[in-house]
Amino acid sequence: MRSVRLFPIALLLVFILLVDFYAFQGLEPLLIKTGRTTKDAIFGIYWGTTGLILISFLFTLRRALKIAKLTTALKNWINALLVNFVTKLVFVLLLFFQDIFRLVASVFRGGIMPARNETVIFIGLALALLIFLAFLHGVTLGKYNYKVHKLDLYFDDLPEAFQDFKLVQISDVHAGSFDNASAVEKGIKLINSQEPDLFVFTGDLVNNQSEEILPWIGKFGRITAKYGKYSVLGNHDYGDYIQWNNHHEKAINLEHLKKYHADMGFELLLDQHALIKKDGQEIALLGVENWGLGFGQRGDIKKALSGVDPNDFKILLSHDPTHWQSIIKDLPVKIHLTLSGHTHGMQFGIEALGIKWSPVKYRYPHWAGLAEHNKRYLYINRGFGFLGFSGRVGIWPEITVITLKRSEP
Repeated sequence: MRSVRLFPIALLLVFILLVDFYAFQGLEPLLIKTGRTTKDAIFGIYWGTTGLILISFLFTLRRALKIAKLTTALKNWINALLVNFVTKLVFVLLLFFQDIFRLVASVFRGGIMPARNETVIFIGLALALLIFLAFLHGVTLGKYNYKVHKLDLYFDDLPEAFQDFKLVQISDVHAGSFDNASAVEKGIKLINSQEPDLFVFTGDLVNNQSEEILPWIGKFGRITAKYGKYSVLGNHDYGDYIQWNNHHEKAINLEHLKKYHADMGFELLLDQHALIKKDGQEIALLGVENWGLGFGQRGDIKKALSGVDPNDFKILLSHDPTHWQSIIKDLPVKIHLTLSGHTHGMQFGIEALGIKWSPVKYRYPHWAGLAEHNKRYLYINRGFGFLGFSGRVGIWPEITVITLKRSEP
């Protein structure tokens, strides 16, 4: 919280108030049927709740700016603001489309606009209630609702010693957002219960500052894997999104973060590779610094491949999936499997009943799960933590378990 632009926040609050006014006047056809006492009570509850959230948000924001820290209280009021806003926005959108229809209808009725349909209003209220409950779950339980995603991947040239070799991946910890130690510990126990042969972390350990991981080093240090624990950096790890006093301070922050990876037992791969050896055979594990369209292109895959036998079986850790989309999938040297994160699935969407949708799909063609191109695979982890919105709705935090297998001859 070293730098906050207040003007966009002011504009956002004005927009929120406009949505509130639109939503409340949309209730008018129902309110006029109630008595004066009931109408006044609803008015007081509606605007009292909105006022409490806005004033509390502004008060905690002012305090957080003074101490230059994103406080737990501010996070909670941001959540309340978002849940309140999204709930009413759903109702307002339905009203808006109905009002467009009413406006068109008025043209054919001599300028007389028909009244709002009460059935539509009730449907809007029902949808708003469902959204409210979904977001309420998301900011309380959903953000720690860890899910294990398991899949088997088959390769013609996987060394025989690595048949049934188990990779466990997490990504996007964003330690500065955590607010429940026991819930995080359950997630780490769930990682260890998968009994990984190899554990990998694909970037964004913190939101902005290396110190965010300090309370959690011991917990993540308890992750175990037979053949080691490896990691790479993500776009947030470089401290690019806050204002530093000078370049030296920013550089020191990054050096501290690299040390904290080591303190957790993670071998950080910075455009490097490691050879994972088993029963006299080996696979190459590559790791690059962050490379992403619009998020910095520091990574150098050529450096990571330096000294690697082109015929080796290769796995790449690269935080941003656009690296695979733009470069890796068509690289002359075959990289069999790329593991990424970054998108979080936007922490909001639907993955049920055969439906897989999130607004993030309009930014990333591949945003979660498996993608394949010419027998080269990309797997995008949905993230272990959360950022911005302190919750998850429909897109749950993920622990990925990939079992490597040889294709049948």
